[in-house]
Amino acid sequence: MYIKKILLAIVFIGLLIAAYFAYYVYGAMLTPNTAFNNEEAYIYIKPTDTYKDVREQLEPLLLDISKFDALAKQKKYTANVKSGKFIIKKGMTNNDIINSIRSKNIPVKVSFNNQNSLEKLAGRVSQQIAVDSLSILKAMKDKAFLKKSNFNEATALGMYLPNSYELYWNLSPEGFRDRMLKEYNAFWNASRLKKAKHLGYSKDEIITLASIVYEESKQATEQPRIAGVYINRLKAGIPLQADPTLKFAAYKQEKYKNTIIKRVLNIHKEIKSPYNTYKNAGLPPGLIAMPNISAIDAVLNYEKHQYLYFAADPKRFGYHRFAKTLAQHNSNARKYHKYLNDQGIKK
Repeated sequence: MYIKKILLAIVFIGLLIAAYFAYYVYGAMLTPNTAFNNEEAYIYIKPTDTYKDVREQLEPLLLDISKFDALAKQKKYTANVKSGKFIIKKGMTNNDIINSIRSKNIPVKVSFNNQNSLEKLAGRVSQQIAVDSLSILKAMKDKAFLKKSNFNEATALGMYLPNSYELYWNLSPEGFRDRMLKEYNAFWNASRLKKAKHLGYSKDEIITLASIVYEESKQATEQPRIAGVYINRLKAGIPLQADPTLKFAAYKQEKYKNTIIKRVLNIHKEIKSPYNTYKNAGLPPGLIAMPNISAIDAVLNYEKHQYLYFAADPKRFGYHRFAKTLAQHNSNARKYHKYLNDQGIKK
């Protein structure tokens, strides 16, 4: 009889423990534990973050952080933190949250355009993924990578095509660089390569010319005509005499740093630089800006005509007047110079 009571007591205590454990499991794993009102929230975990860093992000989002701590420890997440961008949906349980931040890294949209140097591009990208700009720049300028990929520091910017890309937030600098090379190679499909070959220019030369076209005009409808002018000049052996290349050359000199050149003057035409297309025939050694895709395609599909000159149109901002003869061009140029004078733009 006494033994029977002891056994019943043990069974009763076991049931109590089982009930408590079930309650704990239900509370820690199976009940909603989100405290925010939006449908979803995001946390960003850096490669260097520890569980303490993750906990700091989660605490304001959860109803009971202690229950999350207990389950995270039990599931060994505390010692196995994963980096990336993760989503937490309203009404998720602790178990759902741990499963999400452990294995459901989601991509972010990384976009860039008009970044006119590798340094500026690295800075722009670093604002959108977890790595710092210096690490990205180092990967971009890696000599072994450039040599293997048939680039140099003058042409390397041309590998990065302005667009929006889906990338993982915790992507490494080398991973970003390699993904951009993959996108570049995909861009140069058979059709574009055939057009470049027909023109007689390499991919680097096409992008260099596109960068000049882009700096001359942001109007996609006009870019093929401007590209046609430059190709006519190249074919005829006439220097490009592209004002944007003079600005590029000037900005590399100490005296012009932190200035804005609104008007190209004769003094700029005397700058000693391989980018001075008034003094040097042919294309400069590399691109002067990051061209958009429309400018690259404008070169590949340039407009066939007999124009050799163009000048900004003072009556249509952003557009140009084209000329076949120097006399026509000088007349157009005088009208634009008068407009600049009237606006008080001297330099």
